[in-house]
Amino acid sequence: MPQPRVKFCLWIASAFLATCPVYGDSSKSDWKRPNFIFVLSDDIAQGDLGCYGQKLIKTPRLDRMAAEGTRYLQAYCGTSVCAPSRSSFFTGLHTGHCPVRGNYEVPPEGQLPLPDKTVTIAEVAKSAGYSTATFGKWGMGFFDSSGSPLNQGVDHFFGYNCQRHAHSYFPTYLYDDAQPIVLPGNDGQTVGETYAQELIQNDMIKWVRNHADRPFLLFYAITLPHGRHEIDDYGIYRDKPWTDKQKAYAAQVTRVDSDMGELVDTLRELGIAENTLVVFSGDNGSSFNPQSEIGRVFDQASNGLRGFKRGMYEGALRQAAFAWWPGTVPAGRVDAQPWAFWDLMPTFVELSGATPPEGYETDGMSLVEFLKGGDAPKRDYFYWELHRGNKPVQAARFGNWKAVRNGIDKSIEIYDLTEDSAESNDLAKSRPDLIEKAQKIFDEAHRPDPNWPLDGRTEAHIKSAAEAWKVKRWRDETKWIPDNAVNQVKG
Repeated sequence: MPQPRVKFCLWIASAFLATCPVYGDSSKSDWKRPNFIFVLSDDIAQGDLGCYGQKLIKTPRLDRMAAEGTRYLQAYCGTSVCAPSRSSFFTGLHTGHCPVRGNYEVPPEGQLPLPDKTVTIAEVAKSAGYSTATFGKWGMGFFDSSGSPLNQGVDHFFGYNCQRHAHSYFPTYLYDDAQPIVLPGNDGQTVGETYAQELIQNDMIKWVRNHADRPFLLFYAITLPHGRHEIDDYGIYRDKPWTDKQKAYAAQVTRVDSDMGELVDTLRELGIAENTLVVFSGDNGSSFNPQSEIGRVFDQASNGLRGFKRGMYEGALRQAAFAWWPGTVPAGRVDAQPWAFWDLMPTFVELSGATPPEGYETDGMSLVEFLKGGDAPKRDYFYWELHRGNKPVQAARFGNWKAVRNGIDKSIEIYDLTEDSAESNDLAKSRPDLIEKAQKIFDEAHRPDPNWPLDGRTEAHIKSAAEAWKVKRWRDETKWIPDNAVNQVKG
């Protein structure tokens, strides 16, 4: 049975709204539209958090949030690298349909932009009268392109536009909307005076305080703990018998924890915690080979799953994820039902009562009842693809069966996730029926796109990537700052 693709026509949405309370006028209804905060911590994994079993890295505030809400064991990312995973959330599309399906560099700064025609969750929020903001890392188009956050429904942006630029935690500049601002004492190459996450966190908290009196959508794309692994203070890990990189990584994760604690404290102080849904997640599963410098100490793969970043096995796709919404999301629940990033778009549509703009479509299914303690929606399949180098990879989950193809020229592998969550026993030879079903899903779920051919990158893509890295090297050597940068930092 083909996978349903949910399209919300305006007349359907209008009919739905006609049966509901009047949302914009509190005098006519006691129903209040919830705020929605999606926190995407770059490269954080299940194995990094205490609530998933981590013993060495301390995450008390995140663990408390998970205990006060519902923690998920099978929450799936958009795909297993940065830009397409964020884009899957922001567009509500899986990576067979999403306009961004890999890390596509565009010189002189930024990544492949979202097209004008793409309807984003921020645009949906604005159609419902929400204020919108993004903080941290964007990576979906530079400011002079269709993919600028300011062209995709975002009222306010603060952070890094380009994910290459976000590799430095002591960068020479950040963006306040489209305006680059110089960070004092930083050269972008070494530990400097101004830690970017401090400014990003402060601007986010200030924005929440200034918008607490009306519904808002906030996308917090935290850059930590992605490499380079830099921190302004090793803190409680200073005297650990670890390498500097290991200390920095642990401190980065704990910095995410304390910053999330500040956000929760702010929501409670403002009296809006019980009207705010917070979903926390990583953008891909485990980030490191278990034998790497970080992987062998912190055991990101302690959940027993196979694979890590850039792959299609469960260890690369399952997230550290929980939902927190006091009084609505059940406290203390741990749930193993699967869901994916692209489900958050229709979830927000239902919660906000939005009438989506023309052209809206989603591959997702609403999680509203699931968030409240019910069952996850039933579907035909989940689908992922990732374009890296000249070898795009694909995966699908249908029921508890998992199909993986590590390249268009490779055989399809089949795993039974009920009995083999570690994907160690390939059943392909004994189950030709499942191979046939997986092939049909792969064919159906992939929408052809000239930027993302399954037989490898185009020459234009290869040339663009090479030029982007050439520009990056030049910028690094010259310690480049945009010509229109202003020499100030927001307080």
